[in-house]
Amino acid sequence: MPYRTTPFTNGEFYHLYNRGLEKQNIFGDRRDYSHFTKALFYYTIQNPKPKFSIYRRTKIFPINETKKIVDIICFCLMPNHFHLLVKQITDGGISEFMRKFIHSVTKYRNIKYAKQGPIFQGMFKAIRVGSNEQLIHLSRYIHLNPLVSYLANDLDIYEWSSYGEYIGTKSESLCAKNEVLAFFKSPKDYKRFVLDQTDYGKSLELLKHASIDEH
Repeated sequence: MPYRTTPFTNGEFYHLYNRGLEKQNIFGDRRDYSHFTKALFYYTIQNPKPKFSIYRRTKIFPINETKKIVDIICFCLMPNHFHLLVKQITDGGISEFMRKFIHSVTKYRNIKYAKQGPIFQGMFKAIRVGSNEQLIHLSRYIHLNPLVSYLANDLDIYEWSSYGEYIGTKSESLCAKNEVLAFFKSPKDYKRFVLDQTDYGKSLELLKHASIDEH
């Protein structure tokens, strides 16, 4: 079984991501996205807590910020992959969070679609964020994913990311967004910062696919 040689450190930020097995879609419909999102925030909370079967039926996310093992700074869900920017709060927090979260989503998907086995491509990837500059640029990269991949024409209305929470079009307060927004005068300034790189991001996406198609 694969394992990590470098432990996660409390107070540090990490980019966590993974894609569907053999690049297959993770999400088949809106319920899949919704379940994934609820599981995402449920497993940030320390035990004891209500069972997930109870939690997922509510319309309110009972996030207790004093009892969390990780903070989710921002996220984006794409049809066949996901991106998370998280901060570890307690020892072993990221490992516990991802283990339980991935297990929950896999179990849900396998039951719903009558399948067996893993749905993700091996162990999730994790990259430590080394500076405040990397932190804010990574948040932009994560939020731009639907736009540069031509999945959405308008980030403001893309439902399955934290971007709306950052710019104020969503009322939820699920992410520890102030870790990033503290570097900007206002949400409008952050929005300009993100959209400023749209064309550049789309160019990189086209180059990436062209390179893949040649092999």
